[in-house]
Amino acid sequence: MPRVSQDQLEARRHEILAAARDCFARFGYEGATVRRLEDATGLSRGAIFHHFRDKDSLFLAVAEDDAAAMVETVARNGLVQVMRDLLDRAGGSEGDTAGWLGTQLEVSRRLRTDPAFAKRWAERSAAIADATRDRLQRQREAGVLRDDVPVDVLTQFLELAYDGLVLHLATGRPPGDLSRVLDLVEEAVRRR
Repeated sequence: MPRVSQDQLEARRHEILAAARDCFARFGYEGATVRRLEDATGLSRGAIFHHFRDKDSLFLAVAEDDAAAMVETVARNGLVQVMRDLLDRAGGSEGDTAGWLGTQLEVSRRLRTDPAFAKRWAERSAAIADATRDRLQRQREAGVLRDDVPVDVLTQFLELAYDGLVLHLATGRPPGDLSRVLDLVEEAVRRR
């Protein structure tokens, strides 16, 4: 029996995550049955669950993957850039936006309805908030960020803008001139 390399295992894992993201976005957590996950991935349940303990672990891995990418972008370019990237994807033809938005909405739903999930997710949520706060603190120290509002308040302001953008796009409303709205959000946190 041929051995599978770590690179091949990792590539398969990423393929499963991408297909599962689309499946969860399209059908929600409950509607993304194992059968639908098999259809979406083109793999058997054994192949899927070789990589992930169960459906809950698979969903959490999808959400964690999205959160990790978001933390990386926030740390490098700020939360407004995450919003700009999301808006760019929504205005284009990338199918990834629907999957990403679907994951975000499903995370929000499960945070309200599933205490065990909320407990597991708290660490990921804190990482995003910490990255935002750290980025804002660096911006303040560089003299770019306004200094009349505490960093924690600015963090909450940007998180609220992000949540509003996600809801706007997830409800199918057109992006319209939201890039100018994001310009306004960015100007609101800059030193005057």
